[in-house]
Amino acid sequence: MKKLASIAMMVWGTLSVSSVGLADTQAVSDINLRKGVTDISGQVYDLHMLMFLICVIIAVVVFGVMFVSMYFHRKSRGAKPAKFHESVKVEVAWTVVPFLILIFMAVPAANTLIAMEDTSEPDLTVLVTGSQWKWHYRYMDSEVSFYSLLATQREQISNRYEKGENYLLEVDQPLVIPTDQKVRFLITSDDVIHSWWVPDFAVKKDANPGFINEAWTKVNEPGLYRGQCAELCGKDHGFMPIVVVAKEPAEFDAWMSEQEEAQRKAKEEEQRLLAMNMSMDELMVEGKKVYNATCAACHMPNGEGLPGTFPALKGSKIALEDMQGHLDIVVNGKTGTAMQAFGKMLSLKELAAVITYERNAWGNDTGEIVQPKDVDAFNKGQ
Repeated sequence: MKKLASIAMMVWGTLSVSSVGLADTQAVSDINLRKGVTDISGQVYDLHMLMFLICVIIAVVVFGVMFVSMYFHRKSRGAKPAKFHESVKVEVAWTVVPFLILIFMAVPAANTLIAMEDTSEPDLTVLVTGSQWKWHYRYMDSEVSFYSLLATQREQISNRYEKGENYLLEVDQPLVIPTDQKVRFLITSDDVIHSWWVPDFAVKKDANPGFINEAWTKVNEPGLYRGQCAELCGKDHGFMPIVVVAKEPAEFDAWMSEQEEAQRKAKEEEQRLLAMNMSMDELMVEGKKVYNATCAACHMPNGEGLPGTFPALKGSKIALEDMQGHLDIVVNGKTGTAMQAFGKMLSLKELAAVITYERNAWGNDTGEIVQPKDVDAFNKGQ
């Protein structure tokens, strides 16, 4: 019994930590399902409580009859066991009663499931793509798209700094959606199976490569809502947080206009860079920043990698000799490995800078410079 109690306490503790870690907008019970902030999440919560109540009633009745029978009909009281082989009434009862209970449970469950799967007539559609180990969001009715990356400092992960309140649950750019509008999510993956999970929305859908799953939400109140990848997807599975900010429709429209303008300016800047050359110093400064943000977790800040797991870039053949191979693996990744494709994630300037940095840092000193126009030419030549 003590061992069972200990296991139970560990389970409740895990649930408690998860609830507290993901809750920013409301008080959440340490051990119960959260009600969430949408009509569907409210239905899921009510369904959960109904099923729990039915299970409690069944448990009380069954164990009550069992304990009463054992107490009043025990051998020490002189009880004699009945001798019979079958009872049609009992067999009918234990067949019909569970059937009726299941029907009673199935009706509200089916209604909730049908409502959860009804993605018709959305006001906004967002394509959600999982990629080791980040999320990409694309608003289907506009040109706005971006990657959402873990924003927790690496020093916190390595225990050099004290862990923050939202440790591993913060991103550099959250998904923004409007309140009081139906938002449809098209969920897929670039590589392995991920799972897009936001508890407050009652949304949890697998992101399968080559397939598109659908989900939807309609948030009733503005706020910030957190989630995580809920499918074991590789080394950095625990570093794929989800942050969704729900804004009033007017604020959302203003935000969308800002994003469209920012992306337009970014494209103009890329075109400007194609017509000019960056200096070695500019590329090295920008490259170090990009490398530390996107590459250092695997290849280490010193470029020496992790022997047997992630190859070193310091003194490597690809960084010292094979320029085309270096461009290819950074832009397109390497199938079957943890080396992801950065061609869509980074700008031409960032790609040129990080490749230049890798070819000249840690004593590699090739003296070779990669310009944004070189990366652009490589992309067009594929």
